Amino acid sequence: MKSRWKRRAAAIAPLAVLALAAFGFVVMYLWNWLVPPVFGGHTIGYWQAWGIIILSKILFGGFSGRSGHGGDWKRRMQERCERMTPEEREKFLQGMAGRFGRAAGLAEESSAPGPV
Repeated sequence: MKSRWKRRAAAIAPLAVLALAAFGFVVMYLWNWLVPPVFGGHTIGYWQAWGIIILSKILFGGFSGRSGHGGDWKRRMQERCERMTPEEREKFLQGMAGRFGRAAGLAEESSAPGPV
């Protein structure tokens, strides 16, 4: 069983390296095709293209290839809040308001009577 996975990994690894190299070239060629004529910028090289890819990852947090890695925290938090009693929810929102300030409006809204 393990040898099958090793063979599969040995077959996929070169393809992954090739795909990553191609991705750098694609970014480089797209940049050099679009930016100089449109914005008057300079052309870039391969490693500068990888710098742009890494910078965009840092700034925008894209490339979320790790599915299931903390991505469902909103759903878990919503389920947790639904299990709370109104008193527990109010106490939780007041605690959040004390820590972060932004949730203060939520705590006030939850205690205010709604339209009837």
